[in-house]
Amino acid sequence: MKKRRDEIVSIVNEKNEVGVTELSKKFNVSKPTIRADLNELDEQGLIHRTHGGAKKKELDFPLKDSEYDERKLKNIEDKKEIAKKALSLIEDDDCICLDASSTCYELAKLIFYSDKKITVLTSGLRTANLLKESNNLTVIIIGGIVKAKSNAVEGNLSSSLIQMFNIKIFFTSSYAISINEGLSDFSLHEANLKNELIRSSLKTVALIDHTKFNKNSIIKFGNLSDINAIITDKKISPEVYKQYSQRIDIIK
Repeated sequence: MKKRRDEIVSIVNEKNEVGVTELSKKFNVSKPTIRADLNELDEQGLIHRTHGGAKKKELDFPLKDSEYDERKLKNIEDKKEIAKKALSLIEDDDCICLDASSTCYELAKLIFYSDKKITVLTSGLRTANLLKESNNLTVIIIGGIVKAKSNAVEGNLSSSLIQMFNIKIFFTSSYAISINEGLSDFSLHEANLKNELIRSSLKTVALIDHTKFNKNSIIKFGNLSDINAIITDKKISPEVYKQYSQRIDIIK
């Protein structure tokens, strides 16, 4: 996949502009696969995504500098490891929900490239934009206020929509987690939405990398008792793993 994407960047830079159909034929892969490649390359700032394909990234095109983009690159390999474990919990015909976190975006990538046929609710704009290209998925974006810096749709406009669905698993992440305060974040609207999704879902699985344990942020949105499992990476210390595994199912 990396080789194909590197070649796509070279082709776009050489031709200045190229279409999805042309790239699909050249690499003998589906159009949804090419669209996912282009979306990812656009997020990395390597090309400029257009309606029907991509064009060369101009030198004066502004680079993305949002808080979300910074978080997306932080501990990326750990997040990919966590996402792989989370994917194994999803079965065909499930209805799941992904929050707008960068870890859930890594899970969304794996869902896209899998053959799973599921319904996905999400508050993440980029997550929805990626998954909508798959014919196997029904993608529903949760309505509310669009917040650019976090790539999230926030607010309580989503309440009636959430209550309509039988969500089997809500996958969420947080800025911090602790034994006493549980899951916490820095956005009031996003925390309120996550709290409602926890209450409305059959199960909640927290995707937490090793750097977030035993920390607190300003807004609490769930106790440890509110979630069914934590998935983390292998870098979690034995002491922290033991501390949390005595209270909740933790997968590493």
